[in-house]
Amino acid sequence: MKQYSAEFLGTFWLVLGGCGSAVLAAAFPHVGIGLHGVSLAFGLTVLTMAYAIGHISGCHLNPAVSIGLWAGGRFPAAKLAPYIGAQVAGAIAAAGVLYLIASGAPGFSLSGGFASNGYGEHSPGGYSMQAALITEVVMTMFFLIVILGATDKRAPAGFAPLPIGLALTLIHLISIPVTNTSVNPARSTGVALFAGDWAVGQLWLFWVAPIVGALLGALAYRFIASEEK
Repeated sequence: MKQYSAEFLGTFWLVLGGCGSAVLAAAFPHVGIGLHGVSLAFGLTVLTMAYAIGHISGCHLNPAVSIGLWAGGRFPAAKLAPYIGAQVAGAIAAAGVLYLIASGAPGFSLSGGFASNGYGEHSPGGYSMQAALITEVVMTMFFLIVILGATDKRAPAGFAPLPIGLALTLIHLISIPVTNTSVNPARSTGVALFAGDWAVGQLWLFWVAPIVGALLGALAYRFIASEEK
């Protein structure tokens, strides 16, 4: 239960910090943090939580990461369901807190998407479903490669949170214009449930694509990291 609680709290922090920066601070008058700030915020949530709970639960904070670590031989299948459940619950709870905060401002409306992920007319840059699918698969694939490499027993000890957090920052810098960046089904689910409508209708892609990408990343890393015999 301590591991599941850690995943709940960690995912809560990721959604509150990352999506919160997008909803509350990205376009704040005159001093908005913009795309760069939101990208950094997501990276910082993972970086800080990796040091805070990495030694307790591994700090997955993401169903795709848990599935990728399982496929990479680093995580037991028996823990997948409770980990994913804790992550999704943490994301929904954080989205609820964010809603309570954001709705306290005059003129607040969910019509802006509430940091939800989308494609087509709901993509920040109007990118197609195909572009969104490819983006989410490829970004998640490389995220898993970085995670598996940084946490490999042959990698320098104690530094894994840095490349993982920076990788997530880079992923957001690349893909916010395309999908508003998911690479995390829990993150997508939490805010989509509050935004409703199209966000829930397009949510399937932000489960399927990250999971496929995570599996591909795990397979790729197992291939390149296998020791020569």
